[in-house]
Amino acid sequence: MFQTFLTQPFYNGFVYLIGIMPGGDVGFAIIVLTLLIRTIFYPAFAASIRTQIGMQTVQGEVDRINEQYKDDANERARLTMELFKANNIRPFSSILALLVQIPVFIALYWAFFREGLPKIATHLLYTFVPTPVVVNTEFLGMVNLLKPHNLLFALLVAGLQYVVAKLSVSRMKNGTAKADPAKEAAQRMQQQMLLYFLPSLMGFVTYSFPAAVGLYFIVGNIYSIGQELLIKRQMQQKAAR
Repeated sequence: MFQTFLTQPFYNGFVYLIGIMPGGDVGFAIIVLTLLIRTIFYPAFAASIRTQIGMQTVQGEVDRINEQYKDDANERARLTMELFKANNIRPFSSILALLVQIPVFIALYWAFFREGLPKIATHLLYTFVPTPVVVNTEFLGMVNLLKPHNLLFALLVAGLQYVVAKLSVSRMKNGTAKADPAKEAAQRMQQQMLLYFLPSLMGFVTYSFPAAVGLYFIVGNIYSIGQELLIKRQMQQKAAR
């Protein structure tokens, strides 16, 4: 089912894009496919960002409820959910956005490399998807997308991931001034992980994998940055009305 409903459609979409790209450039096909996927799943990612921002704006009230009803778990849960509902906060949307990414990445990796480009697995193609005449894995004639250890892509991914993390951390700084010391320490540790460990890890993964993976991460991170800035602007305009 995973192959039939996820990986095979991605593979066919990928092969179709290769066929219509100038010179059969696989790199351009990856860029277009990544943008299409991120646009399709934009609502899930946007809901996750809005939820995280909303959670910070009501954090003070959540802390008050937790303190006032610390011995009454049912009332604490009821009031917290009412608070979230009143502020249009969906706490599980962040989990949904994460769950969406895992099968998509697996399917994309399978589509990019499982069948061993530049060979095309014609037996997996739908009848209406033609086999590309040319499959060019040299992106812009300069980067072999099938080879690992691309330092430039690794640095770009790490740098862009840092920007994404920086924007994410800026959401966390809207909490209450009288936060619990233990929570503050945990939040600082989480911020350090986001700002330094995650970009380093993504850079290492990019360097270790074929350059096509790095191109996917680069495009995805640029999209994430634009998405975050757009949503913040929309929320600011809504709040100003």
